Amino acid sequence: MHYEYKTMGTCASKIILDVENGIIENARFVGGCHGNTQGISKLVIGMKVDDVIERLQGIRCGMKSTSCPDQLAQALLQTK
Repeated sequence: MHYEYKTMGTCASKIILDVENGIIENARFVGGCHGNTQGISKLVIGMKVDDVIERLQGIRCGMKSTSCPDQLAQALLQTK
């Protein structure tokens, strides 16, 4: 299933996901630090949604209360 999530509090403005049977098939960030978001996207492909949420939820960027990885976890929570 295809999902689009509008991020809050990060440089990235949106996360685009394809999830099938609880497995991430594709993840792409719009905006943000290109190298970092591209790396995160590649790392999570093939992973279980629950595993990614567990690993990334709560990560902060500097003084911000969230981060691109945390926003990915938030997006994945909405796919459940």
